[in-house]
Amino acid sequence: MNEAMPAAHPARLTASLDPSLSRWLWLVKWLLAVPHYVVLFFLWVAFVGTSVVAFFSILFTGRYPRPLFDFNTGVLRWSWRVAYYAYGALGTDRYPPFTLADVPDYPAHWDVAYPEQLSRGLVLVKWWLLAVPHYLVLGFLLGGLKLPWASGGLIALLALFAGVSLAAAGRYPRGLFDLVIGLNRWVLRVVAYAALLTDVYPPFRLDQGGDEPGAAS
Repeated sequence: MNEAMPAAHPARLTASLDPSLSRWLWLVKWLLAVPHYVVLFFLWVAFVGTSVVAFFSILFTGRYPRPLFDFNTGVLRWSWRVAYYAYGALGTDRYPPFTLADVPDYPAHWDVAYPEQLSRGLVLVKWWLLAVPHYLVLGFLLGGLKLPWASGGLIALLALFAGVSLAAAGRYPRGLFDLVIGLNRWVLRVVAYAALLTDVYPPFRLDQGGDEPGAAS
């Protein structure tokens, strides 16, 4: 009996593992990524401000202003690329680009389908009350509620295992990669929901692997 294919989620995270990763570069990526961390600090300050504006726009009009939506989605996209390069996955040695836009040939991608209409009632409760069960999960996965690019907890531990495997054997175990990507996917689905980018509640489901399940072909 075939299992039903999971429905496509509007927040989509994909990644492809570099076929040849350096054995030792991962040891200094914390230093190489510092310029991104500085820029992301200011982008996340702006993200908070634009999210407040979006909150009131949704409350009164039921719409998320498209320029603000694109900016906030871009901040999450940039954050995911940096996390993928550094200690949120260690999945590529290609340095992340400094841009909010999607880069088609980069091995990590993030996007959210723009909602033409959002619930004016849900905006009052989804980011703090409805998302609480997921916050408990994030507290474990990230070692506390942190920004997506400041990885910790289980995700960072698994990335460390990947780094040790690269140093010892020159390879990133595929099963470990699929698990790390699945955990990051869960985290960013919750972030998209809490940031008011979608009304679709994040599933309590670990969708592993670099491809999105249920994605339209």
